[in-house]
Amino acid sequence: MNTILLGIIGAQEILLILLVVLVFFGGKKIPELMKGLGKGVKEYKKVMNTVEEEVSSITTPDKMTEPKEENKSLGAKEENKSS
Repeated sequence: MNTILLGIIGAQEILLILLVVLVFFGGKKIPELMKGLGKGVKEYKKVMNTVEEEVSSITTPDKMTEPKEENKSLGAKEENKSS
């Protein structure tokens, strides 16, 4: 179904859609919309990478990993407090 729709939409239709979007939102608003879209995609990829790392760490418990830098610095602070 999707390939059929892609075959129907040509260059002229895409230009018409872009023109309508330009008229509807205006020239100044489009860069702001694209910036927001870019931030959203970046955040989505960041979350997906985090989820993948967590899933891989759960599925492979044999592999010992180094603690994150945050955890290392916390351990050092606690040692300094007890001294």
